[in-house]
Amino acid sequence: MFLRSVLLLAGLAWQGAGQTAHIRILVTTDLHGNIYPWDYFAAQPANRGLAKIATLIRQQRKENPETLVIDCGDTIQGSPLESVYQEYVRTGRMPLGLNVPLPALRVDPMMLAMNALGYDAMVVGNHEFNFGLKNLEAARRSAKFPWISANTLVTAASGLRPFEPYLVKTLGSVKVAVIGITTPAVPNWEKPENYRGLKFVSGVDAVRKALAELRAQYQPDVVIVAAHAGLDRDLRSGEVRPGEAGFENMVYQIATSVEGIDAIVFGHTHQVLEQAFVGSGVLLHQPKNWGMSLGRVDFQLEQVQGRWRIASKQARLLPVTREVEPDGEILSLARPYHEWTEQFLEQPVAESPEDLDGALSRVADTALVDAIHQVQLHFSKADVSLTAMFNPRVRFPKGAVTVRQLAALYIYDNELYVIEGNGKMLKAALENAARYFLSCRDPVCSEGPLLNRKVIGYNYDMAQGVDYEIDLTQPEGSRIRNLRYRGKPLEDLQPLRIALNNYRASGSGGYQMFRQARVVWKSGEDIRNLMIEYYRRQKKLPANADGNWKIVPESARKRLETEALAEARPETKD
Repeated sequence: MFLRSVLLLAGLAWQGAGQTAHIRILVTTDLHGNIYPWDYFAAQPANRGLAKIATLIRQQRKENPETLVIDCGDTIQGSPLESVYQEYVRTGRMPLGLNVPLPALRVDPMMLAMNALGYDAMVVGNHEFNFGLKNLEAARRSAKFPWISANTLVTAASGLRPFEPYLVKTLGSVKVAVIGITTPAVPNWEKPENYRGLKFVSGVDAVRKALAELRAQYQPDVVIVAAHAGLDRDLRSGEVRPGEAGFENMVYQIATSVEGIDAIVFGHTHQVLEQAFVGSGVLLHQPKNWGMSLGRVDFQLEQVQGRWRIASKQARLLPVTREVEPDGEILSLARPYHEWTEQFLEQPVAESPEDLDGALSRVADTALVDAIHQVQLHFSKADVSLTAMFNPRVRFPKGAVTVRQLAALYIYDNELYVIEGNGKMLKAALENAARYFLSCRDPVCSEGPLLNRKVIGYNYDMAQGVDYEIDLTQPEGSRIRNLRYRGKPLEDLQPLRIALNNYRASGSGGYQMFRQARVVWKSGEDIRNLMIEYYRRQKKLPANADGNWKIVPESARKRLETEALAEARPETKD
């Protein structure tokens, strides 16, 4: 058990006034099970993963031994390597009619690698809960470092071990405190059994309480917040993103309302921020997800009247490039997991009757998106299905379709839900989705880009079970026209059973209209597994889309096709 205690590291003895010190914090976040420098969906090398990050960590420690290594969460879920371990290897079951012998691997691969690298702490991320508390606790028990979260509280009756709110370590003679914060929106996304016995409280309040305790007991010289939560706004313009309320992503609020914080390192949003200063000089820093960069924060300190004071602080991003060699020890530890994952992904499932390409799937109805809808409607028995295209770079050549290809089409571990809705709710959802596009600047849409970079592509949902048009000559909120259900105009009060994933049902991505809707069915399986099961039985994917929705005018659609193709296929750019 990791006790709430001060862990002392042997270091240099600092004596007298005028002494200086240099300490370093190394940061990863949203690793999502990426260890090998490998894209499992495309089956090709990629500049990412903990094996390459390990090389950078060892270099940085050699340069400055007075270093902490912190991970900001979303660690044991994401890549196929981690997902198939959690779903199949750890549970000892192999569903879906696939015949791949289960290996005897009983330790979470990310914890193996992070133990070998000597991580000092890991913040609890929301995706740590995806596979349930039993899997979470198994991974946590195998970690040789604490999982920290000051705002994730354990009830007395739960029987769960409390999470440590913070870590305190002494580097040289500089006392460093790291407060962990988890986005409190976990109950909005997870099944109740996946967080039973836990309570998630305000990140701002938890930091304030932890800081008061740290001051009273430890008097740290440097205070860092490590958060699995992001910024709710653009720091340059101050504009708050739609749907944000400072609850899920409260880093800005912590930095500007809690005195005594020196830096916040964070993740969750898969964005990048090398360095920014807000409030009373709080340094903000966010490295890239999937181990595509290592974050580094350096503090220069000097002694003033017997106490350490920060003289300067700065942050850098250390990118993972082709030139960074993967660490041999980490590759060796992960090799059995990697090889089994590859064997699993290569299992054949069905046939594709044509060459299918996802590049235009967010600007036109395509067979690949309809392939997801078919699965959702089949298992849910719903009236309408909603899904996004999560990976526009996916391609299915004509012929055999493997588990890898279906996993590349649906890259998230989402479950399928059915909610009770109506025509008004569905139209509001489609209007929200249509924010992914900008309005035309002129009647014939001859000017300017039409993709809205402020809306993330995976928040653009398309519907099946209704017919509709998206008219980009109209302003936001008034673009959905000719919305029809079973051949007739869709009335506001028309009852609808709507199939969608659990994250969308929580209201994420601006879909607040779903947040209070009654959930009437849950799959109990993630959508990717349902797709494998469905197409293993059906044998074939759809060859063509049914064309139930389109963008108008035609000139807007053509312009969007050019933009979408350049984004999904950057090699096609001039």
